[in-house]
Amino acid sequence: MASVHLGDIDTSYELNGAGDPVVLIHGLGSSARDWEQQVPALADRYRVLTYDVRGHGRTSKPRGPYSVAQFANDLALLLERLDHRPAHVVGISMGGMIAFQLAVDRSDLVRSLVILNSGPALVPSTLAEHLAVWSRIAIAKVRGPGAMGGVLAPRLFPSPDQEPLRRQFVERWAENDQAAYYSALRAIIGWSVRDRIGGIRCPVLVVAAEHDYTPVSAKEAYLPLIPGAKLEVIADSRHATPVERPEAFNAVLRDFLDAQPSR
Repeated sequence: MASVHLGDIDTSYELNGAGDPVVLIHGLGSSARDWEQQVPALADRYRVLTYDVRGHGRTSKPRGPYSVAQFANDLALLLERLDHRPAHVVGISMGGMIAFQLAVDRSDLVRSLVILNSGPALVPSTLAEHLAVWSRIAIAKVRGPGAMGGVLAPRLFPSPDQEPLRRQFVERWAENDQAAYYSALRAIIGWSVRDRIGGIRCPVLVVAAEHDYTPVSAKEAYLPLIPGAKLEVIADSRHATPVERPEAFNAVLRDFLDAQPSR
């Protein structure tokens, strides 16, 4: 991977293919490696940018606090430096939050938006939601991302034949810097742009795994707030859809992107 100094960090990134620009944004505790099965499926027609978000992978891990707006600004600087704009922006989980933030802050950089297993806000409201959030904070603060990976892996990949995916997930999460992971986790809790997504005017596809952490109904609830947004559900999938169900997700993603006018 290449690296470029932007603002206060060195951002690690990789470009593959040629054509209209696409950027893939990974989730919390992950890295550009999570898109390994998407890049080859897109690079025949698109110029595909993958990168490590601040505090993740090979990108710099400065001391926090972090914010989703900061993550989106980092991406804006990268897109401008690489002249990778306007881009089809694809984000999963925390990456979907960054994509939403970029779309409302810098609409000039966003050609279309694909939001996977994510939403425009992470504001706990019920007792169960507060307990889930504080449980994650406690594990991240006291035991670190490696322990969190061990907790999440069986939930994400529960089938016996998914043991290699569980093992890979735990190994990769253990590589996270504990302080940076904690700062990124705190950045997304309480974040919201729900009151701004009505201004998004580019094509939007929301993709929901059938068995995501939040139900399909949660995506259906915010969908009407975005003019023209469409929803696709990936059957028999959980939160890590691009890794768990790459063929199904790639087909949905490619159909959406190919339907957009070429610049």
